Amino acid sequence: MVTTDPGPTTITALTTDTWPLFEALVDRHNGIFGGCWCIWFHPDCAERGQSAEGNRALKRRLVEEGVARAALVVREGEDGEEAIAWAEFGTPEQLPTIHHRTQYLKDLAAAGEVEPDYRITCIFVDKRYRRHGLVTTALQGALDMIAADGGGIVEGYPHIPRTDKPTSSSFLYNGTRSVYERAGFDFIRAKGQRNTVMRRTLAPVSSG
Repeated sequence: MVTTDPGPTTITALTTDTWPLFEALVDRHNGIFGGCWCIWFHPDCAERGQSAEGNRALKRRLVEEGVARAALVVREGEDGEEAIAWAEFGTPEQLPTIHHRTQYLKDLAAAGEVEPDYRITCIFVDKRYRRHGLVTTALQGALDMIAADGGGIVEGYPHIPRTDKPTSSSFLYNGTRSVYERAGFDFIRAKGQRNTVMRRTLAPVSSG
């Protein structure tokens, strides 16, 4: 699929003020994966997964509470600013529901490791602008926000794409191993069949 170069972009945090940008991006893609609104990784609750509109309301509430955090990649469109990618991040308490969690915790304990200070659980790019490096842009935006928030151990769970057949970008919801390696992450172990656990340590960076 031929896509468009987005041109210059900026990074902004997902907040109640920038919610309309995030909301418009999700709406353009029919609620993302079956109307999930990127709430799957948040703590389980009665509202989660009941409907696309329920997920929208839950995501909005979590943003208002400061639980749902993300770096938004923004470009200047014909009608003003528009978000064209995001990287979701948070603490393990904010994002406890990761894929292959049982295996993850078992391997974590066996290695004598502790859970990270932050994890990056989802990176999504507008289908109009894919293949223009926006996964890397969104990931770096999240890392910069984490560093400004005090840094620490950061985990990501990128994919290893299949070599026997093409993999749809829709299934690479957290980028690929090579993207994380270029961002300074180290491979720790496999998680599931085609997922990984990767880590890097970020020093705190003063926002002043």
